[in-house]
Amino acid sequence: MTVARIVFPPLSHVGWGALKHLVPEVKRLGAKQILVITDPMLEKIGLVEQVTSPLRQAGYSVHVYTDVVPEPPLATGEKAVAFARDGEFDLVIGVGGGSALDLAKLAAVLAVHDGSVADYLNLTGTRALEKKGLPKILIPTTSGTGSEVTNISVLSLETTKDVVTHDYLLADVAIVDPQLTVSVPPRVTAATGIDALTHAVEAYVSVNASPTSDGLAIAAMRLISRSLRKAVENGTDKQARTDMANGSYLAGLAFFNAGVAGVHALAYPLGGQFHIAHGESNAVLLPYVMGYIRQSCTKRMADILNALGGNSSFLSEVEASYRCVEELERIVADVGIPKTLGEFGIPESALESLTKDAVQQKRLLARSPLPLLEADIRAIYEAALAGTIVEPNQE
Repeated sequence: MTVARIVFPPLSHVGWGALKHLVPEVKRLGAKQILVITDPMLEKIGLVEQVTSPLRQAGYSVHVYTDVVPEPPLATGEKAVAFARDGEFDLVIGVGGGSALDLAKLAAVLAVHDGSVADYLNLTGTRALEKKGLPKILIPTTSGTGSEVTNISVLSLETTKDVVTHDYLLADVAIVDPQLTVSVPPRVTAATGIDALTHAVEAYVSVNASPTSDGLAIAAMRLISRSLRKAVENGTDKQARTDMANGSYLAGLAFFNAGVAGVHALAYPLGGQFHIAHGESNAVLLPYVMGYIRQSCTKRMADILNALGGNSSFLSEVEASYRCVEELERIVADVGIPKTLGEFGIPESALESLTKDAVQQKRLLARSPLPLLEADIRAIYEAALAGTIVEPNQE
């Protein structure tokens, strides 16, 4: 029997009002000079002040760094690392969505390393991380990326994405407070929510799935499926926001331990070439990838259907797997995310370059229950462009 490697961050505070644990944790970590990395919009709307104000009142020196953009390119990562190296910081706090949290992780670790960020990239880097770096506290303000509990920092390259990944990137403390997500607008709520759902779904069908990751993934799917539509419709719904925060957190733990696969592999080039938000890239591809690999994991897709609120009791596994794909399509449509690549302005002429870049995501593709070769990837992109679910050897 395969032995699963299970890793969790050292400490998490999860729940409404969890931000109250920030100052005690900073004190425990012995910090004095704090670098807060966050999105400029969050600073503008006053959300960052909820983090910095109690720290300053407690006597800590706080510097807020806001050179953060969605889907951060390599150059943005290089800037954040250079800033962290030049300062005399002894703690990094990331506040925001996945982009801010990923940059915070990167800056904290590479602040004590030599060389460029490019030297440490998964696909092309030649150097290995050797030191843990500065302590880091990660505080998500969206319910989706799971970045607060993973060891990955994602960066956009010219036409695709790559990652820096190592357990040194794990947070020392994750603070998941759904109260911080109330102001997230509906479209972002939808995109990040489907991102979290994708994490859970892909973790559950991953070849690296284990009983531990399965439990996390199923619980995440149940929470997200019952609350995402409500959170999109009414951002002030406390229960929906709490469910989404918990669901995103559990999905993050699930995919960190089991991995994501085809959906993410094909989504990376959409972000790299067309700058489509990561959550929306996953959302538009989710039904098409799952429909394509359906035959390789029918039992697991029947389980997913049940977790999404369906009922497979009177269906065969095959029938339930088809119903699962339909339910995934329905969820994406219900939260207002476009159904096809064409609706995102992606032309048929781009399919060749998208396929070429997706094939390079071998780290992700290796986890798919159905091996996805170049022809398969092309077929899925074509299906997503046409808006028609296809399966292998089916036009």
